[in-house]
Amino acid sequence: MTTARTPAGATKHTTSRTTWGIRTVIVAAVLVLAAGALLAVNTGPSGAEAAPDPIAAEPLTERHEFPDDVAVQIRDRPDGRSTEVINLRDASNIAVVEITIQPGAAFPWHTHPGPVLATVAEGDEDGAFVYIYPDDCVERPYEVGEAFVDPGGDNIHMAYNPSDTEETVVIATFIGVPEDGPLTLPVNEAEGAALDEQCGIDR
Repeated sequence: MTTARTPAGATKHTTSRTTWGIRTVIVAAVLVLAAGALLAVNTGPSGAEAAPDPIAAEPLTERHEFPDDVAVQIRDRPDGRSTEVINLRDASNIAVVEITIQPGAAFPWHTHPGPVLATVAEGDEDGAFVYIYPDDCVERPYEVGEAFVDPGGDNIHMAYNPSDTEETVVIATFIGVPEDGPLTLPVNEAEGAALDEQCGIDR
């Protein structure tokens, strides 16, 4: 096991607070995939006729079942963290989703039913995607063309688009998903607020 450290180019929040623009203050996006339909829920003000959703998701596939006996093991060690081994004895279903994140938009704290393989397909060359675990509050940046593993399960996390001008597009492959029900599982409002406070996140 390694000792958690702040990776180069990342920030660990201590006494300072991360503050995003007004778009982030009003967004609480929850992605749900039920009965084959993916919904993006935006709690921003009504009346923004042509404004895109802060976070929108488009399914690129339906939930496809492996006809064979497929088990998956993933070994993941993000910079500054210990290795996590993810074992899926039954990979069940797989689904692929394209997620578009507007400049400054942030996800709520959440998790997923199973692991997610994510690729940052488009975004700002100076920084396209930031991923945060609540136990160390380190901002781990990912650039366009890079990929990362979201362990899912009990791994609560949040993420945001750090750019002021460019939207970010992430292609997410969800593994071991149930036949129906949500692909994204947000924490309750009280827990989310506590994690924001813990990591110095000001929405």
